[in-house]
Amino acid sequence: MLDREKRRKRRHKRIRTELSGTEEKPRLSVYRSLKHIYCQLIDDTKGEVLASAKDTDIDKKGDKTELAFETGKLLAERASEKDIKKAVFDRSGYKYHGRVKALAEGAREGGLKF
Repeated sequence: MLDREKRRKRRHKRIRTELSGTEEKPRLSVYRSLKHIYCQLIDDTKGEVLASAKDTDIDKKGDKTELAFETGKLLAERASEKDIKKAVFDRSGYKYHGRVKALAEGAREGGLKF
């Protein structure tokens, strides 16, 4: 495993000691690969995924940051169908900029509150 991936996982573990999602306020978890971005709303008390979205679900073309923004909006739409209005943002050890920030802003524009 790459050294930077080890450091990210260490940061993620540190973040997760303080973050936890409930049914009313689930955890919005982000995974960013080199090509795609994925996000899930997770209820940690039951250990189940309430809603999820990925950039391959979107038909639009564009750069990765624009697709991340649209993915956040898509997740917010799916959350509103299940009456989820608030969430806790879990950046999974990634820096809050670029695609991760775009996803969060898209989710906020879609109606989710962090």
